[in-house]
Amino acid sequence: MRELYPTVMVDVALFSIEENALRVLLVQRSQKPQAHRWALPGGILRPEVDASLEDAARRVLRSKVSVDIPHLEEVCTFSGPGRDPRGWSISVLFFALLPRDKVNAVIRDKVEQVAWVDPSEHGHKLAFDHDAMLAAALGELRRKVERRALPLHLMPEHFTLTDLQRTCEAILGHPLDKGVFRRQVRDLPVLVPIDKTVGGAHRPAQLYRACEGFEFESLR
Repeated sequence: MRELYPTVMVDVALFSIEENALRVLLVQRSQKPQAHRWALPGGILRPEVDASLEDAARRVLRSKVSVDIPHLEEVCTFSGPGRDPRGWSISVLFFALLPRDKVNAVIRDKVEQVAWVDPSEHGHKLAFDHDAMLAAALGELRRKVERRALPLHLMPEHFTLTDLQRTCEAILGHPLDKGVFRRQVRDLPVLVPIDKTVGGAHRPAQLYRACEGFEFESLR
């Protein structure tokens, strides 16, 4: 009897910020199974070209939506015989962060459309088990920010502390105390002040950038 091996896949929740609101990238599938359904960008591991699951996730994003990302992080694994009609499968879920102004989501392989949507209320019944995947990715992103990991990969090259606070609030879904937030982050070495301010002459705001080699890790 021929042995049956599960299909190994990767799926990616790519998050960004648009008008101070958190957004996730969805793609509309063009082929069966689940044709015309919305889903997270994903694909099958190709051992002949992928050195790792992370490499596979980056390749999938480039092939489907022309996106090359600076930060990618493994969340968890979904598996089972019923999650995909093609048979027993394993999918490793990642989340990724990218500034909105650096995303060039050009439709490419096996995709009809792309859309940036609210990850909490996107209004779509996603293909396969991608609703559960998106919830898991959003939950992990929020947990990291709750532990004071700064989402600097979502920020433009230069930003104010107000910009950073609004990004954290967009992820968490609730406001933060301005004074407390500034005391917690202002002197952190991951934030580098630059010789430039924005705003009026009376209360200009200091601009910052992320330090070289910044990692999205908890500061607690």
